[in-house]
Amino acid sequence: MISGAPGSPTPLWTDLAIVIVSYNVREDLGRALESLHAAPPAASHHVVVVDNASSDGSLALVRARWPSVQAIDAGANLGFSRANNIGIRATASEFVLLLNGDTVVPAGAIDRLVADLRAHPEAAIAGPRLVDAAGRPEISVGHMIGPLNELRQKLVGRLYERGWGPVRRQVERSLSVAREVDWVSGACLLVRRTEAEAVGLLDERFFLYMEDVDFCASVRARGRRVRFVPSVEVQHLRGRSRSHDPAATNLAYRRSHLAFYAKHHPGWERVLRWYLELRGQLPDA
Repeated sequence: MISGAPGSPTPLWTDLAIVIVSYNVREDLGRALESLHAAPPAASHHVVVVDNASSDGSLALVRARWPSVQAIDAGANLGFSRANNIGIRATASEFVLLLNGDTVVPAGAIDRLVADLRAHPEAAIAGPRLVDAAGRPEISVGHMIGPLNELRQKLVGRLYERGWGPVRRQVERSLSVAREVDWVSGACLLVRRTEAEAVGLLDERFFLYMEDVDFCASVRARGRRVRFVPSVEVQHLRGRSRSHDPAATNLAYRRSHLAFYAKHHPGWERVLRWYLELRGQLPDA
């Protein structure tokens, strides 16, 4: 039985629920859970891992090494949004932290993120600065995705990845300033449960990708704010689950891309569909 379903035991209330979705990232998942175990948040908390039918023994690892972690077998690869929603519904807390399995959380990071959100009652969501294994900041915040913003973000992202000086310096400056943003990455996203529930949790039309931008947009539509908190850093070893099946991941991205434009920019969705068809990348319906 999946926890949170009718007939499941009522979960205990905590300050914080940490929800981790796992899909064939056994080694990274172990590292993430070890970082939480080595330096747990001071706030009362409950950790739940929702496993999307991994074939690498991820769920067995969790149950063997971290018996205090609630391990949920989703039974199939349900995607990021739906699996996160299962985890959220299986817990009861003031705050929910969505945390990728390919992250490493330093001591005190989660408590500082919670403290920031508590200090800003106008905000519903807060995200830290994400850095790679070498400490290089990741572009994990941005403006609402639309045709022009998306083109700009992709151009800046490519120049930043190539280390082009002016862009690198501009990006790193922007990722050092605490501010309100349109969205923060779902790799590490703290949200007030009341606000998450008010928007119906994550939109399950997004199997993978775009769900965090959409979720933040839904929260902002209610007049609430999204905060970027660079004084808190979390390591993100991105791309591990993507490398497991890149073709399926690319297909999921294109489907989410189309779903996002159909929801937020319906006039441009037809243009995007035409562009993907022209490139031979239009996914089947």
